[in-house]
Amino acid sequence: MHTPLEWVAAVSIGLGLAAATGFRVFLPLLMAGIASRIGALPLADGFGWLSSTEALVALTAASFFETTAYYIPGVDHLLDILAGPAAFVAGIVASASVMTDFPPAVMWPVAIIGGGGLAATTKVTSALVRAKTGIATLGLGNPIVSTVETGGAILIAALAILIPIICLAMVLVLLVWMLRRRRRTTAALP
Repeated sequence: MHTPLEWVAAVSIGLGLAAATGFRVFLPLLMAGIASRIGALPLADGFGWLSSTEALVALTAASFFETTAYYIPGVDHLLDILAGPAAFVAGIVASASVMTDFPPAVMWPVAIIGGGGLAATTKVTSALVRAKTGIATLGLGNPIVSTVETGGAILIAALAILIPIICLAMVLVLLVWMLRRRRRTTAALP
């Protein structure tokens, strides 16, 4: 059984990984799988597959193709549409995968509402930023947005694994900043 601090840490790791899936669907899952493989991150029962060789190979390939595709004009916008539901599911998987020894009645609602919701919020906000940047720069700024998103996915996932509670606070600050920026940009458009 977990202490309250261990529960908070596990939920923070899960929510941090979920938020990162809103930037890149597969990269945070790959990082969690690698962390589990080297013994740095315990996985919940039923999620051991995440650190299997097959999953790591598949997640590496998927991460490479997803990240690369975001640099192709037009494809990046199509991916934003397709990645919305995928990010929601990946957020659920990422958050549930690290909630070891949680009762299912606690784990799944937190994973679905918290993890899936946070992943979806990050994805939608990120997609709106990309769309507005695309309009404002005629698409020339989108590679910069793609680079920031990939860096954000790596940074947030790494921080979630290494310092989960601080990462959760940083994710919340980032989301507030992104939402405020989106409102200011929306107000500035005709």
